[in-house]
Amino acid sequence: MASSNAPDESYSKMDTGDVEAIGANCQMPFCRQLDLLPFRCESCKGKFCLDHRTETAHECPKAGEWARNRAAANRGPTSNTPLSAKPNILTHEQQCADPSCKTLINTPLVTGVHCDKCNRSYCLKHRFTYDHNCANLTPIGARPKQETQKEKGRAALDKLRAWGAAKKASMPKAPVSKTKQAAAAQAQELATLKRTAKGDAKIAQEKRVYLFVEASSDTISAKIPKGSFFYSTEYSIGRVLDLAAKSLQVSNVNNRVEGEEDKLRVFHVEGGRLLDYGEKVGASLQTGNTIVLLRGVGASMAQTPDRTS
Repeated sequence: MASSNAPDESYSKMDTGDVEAIGANCQMPFCRQLDLLPFRCESCKGKFCLDHRTETAHECPKAGEWARNRAAANRGPTSNTPLSAKPNILTHEQQCADPSCKTLINTPLVTGVHCDKCNRSYCLKHRFTYDHNCANLTPIGARPKQETQKEKGRAALDKLRAWGAAKKASMPKAPVSKTKQAAAAQAQELATLKRTAKGDAKIAQEKRVYLFVEASSDTISAKIPKGSFFYSTEYSIGRVLDLAAKSLQVSNVNNRVEGEEDKLRVFHVEGGRLLDYGEKVGASLQTGNTIVLLRGVGASMAQTPDRTS
């Protein structure tokens, strides 16, 4: 095979021989970036910046011409390859992920460094996290941030407080101002509550406090979302919590964890506050009240007891 004396050259090369080329603008219509050392396309002879130097990047109208000419020069007379055949052109366009950097990475001359935190690849200059502002980047392929149990608990607590305040505001200021219809409806509700409520039959009638008990769907997965139960006035809120969690089939790990994020707390809707574990039912709750089990709200969310409910 005859050899060619034509020098090896890339399909685009830096035009340093022509002094007038220094400082040329990229010929891409929407770019026109001024480049001190522009690249010349060996197919269309145009001058381009680093980003548009490849035939693919600047949509070269004579794409592959330099490769065909070179193949023709190196092929020799015995080759049967048609001149019109386009060889497979391998281009490398992986660039440093830092927006201000144009360095090509993962080449034989420049090693790329992958950041495990933001899941991007950088040149050696921007390989450290503080060099590419990693802390403020969302990792590529990362799932949306899941709301923590603490955040969900606080949101549920705020909604319950608003519900309790609205419920309290809608109640008549004094029993004498109630209409007969409202009084009858309340009496019917209490009668239904006492008839359907479950609890320890050994508790004397005069010591029973009948309550509506719920598990907040925002913070707790319960097999039984709510129910009606009665407890002794002498029970502590901690004991009520244990019994309510068992009745609603809620996972209760209060005695096995240290942090507040997984602990259950009892919220008194009418009082608009979290109840302390040591409080007594008779001092904090009344028949007809509603309590809600919450998880992850934390002891710091508790408020001063409200005895007016």
